[in-house]
Amino acid sequence: MARPFSNKKKAAPKKPATPLQAAKAFDNALREIEALSADRLITINLDIPRVVSQVLGVLPGLLALRPAVAEHLHKHDVALLDRLETYALAAWYAHLLWLSSEGAENALKPLLEEAVPLRENLLSDAEALARRGLLDAETVAEIRAGQGHIDTANDLVALSALFSGSWPEIAGKTAATEEEVRRAGEIGPQLLAALGVREHGKGPGPTEAADKRARAFSLLVHAYDQTRRAVAYLRWNEGDADTIAPSLYKGRGGRSASSSDTAAAPEDAATAGPTAPASPGAAPPVVPRSLATPAAPGAAPPGAAAPGPAPNGVPPLLA
Repeated sequence: MARPFSNKKKAAPKKPATPLQAAKAFDNALREIEALSADRLITINLDIPRVVSQVLGVLPGLLALRPAVAEHLHKHDVALLDRLETYALAAWYAHLLWLSSEGAENALKPLLEEAVPLRENLLSDAEALARRGLLDAETVAEIRAGQGHIDTANDLVALSALFSGSWPEIAGKTAATEEEVRRAGEIGPQLLAALGVREHGKGPGPTEAADKRARAFSLLVHAYDQTRRAVAYLRWNEGDADTIAPSLYKGRGGRSASSSDTAAAPEDAATAGPTAPASPGAAPPVVPRSLATPAAPGAAPPGAAAPGPAPNGVPPLLA
């Protein structure tokens, strides 16, 4: 079996897209989100912004394996990989809608007062760690280039994911604290939601927003989990599958997730049902019954251009 490359370097998380880009992805995936059956919903026991940043960070390495997936795993639904970015950004936007559903316009000023110095402190710490080779310098420079309130919010999400993903290596070597890292991951999405409410008013009602958030999250986790199974099969001998497609549950505390989080793929990974990732210290999520997330009737094909504003009265946050 051909092995296209060797990848031992851990991919750094990427900051999420702007709300406008995420809104287009959400609209693109909306029919699939709404069509997801209740038995495929997964308990949200992960930090959605961190998950989105992680998936976006490893996406280039996953796409580099696409030819091998298509060649060697004929029954695997490669569309899951093709639409992984769309699912990630859709989950990000659904999370922002959920945050804005209860209104946050009065919180904007205090959020900004906290966010701006927190971003600068963490960014300075990240630059110091990057100079010592402990964090990815290119990723840190990309975060530094951000300007404006939206970038401040996205930068905090990216910084939180970057520090969290490397905490075992950097703990005790930085002035940044775990509380600051945690708070950055909280305040970034809250700030985006508050900016959206200021521009467009409240989002959909809390019940509707929570339902779409749960569905979008489940769609993303199912697609990533199946892609991870394919990578585990293709890269079994090289032993770098967890570097190319790390567990979404790694770094949550407790034991580190390993390749056992996703069952080893058989001769054709599509011949067996999936195994949900292990969740340390949390109730196991619902295990889907089929291998691939079925596309809803009329769902946009992989790579299709995203349509305009989201239907059903969903406001485009900061569009």
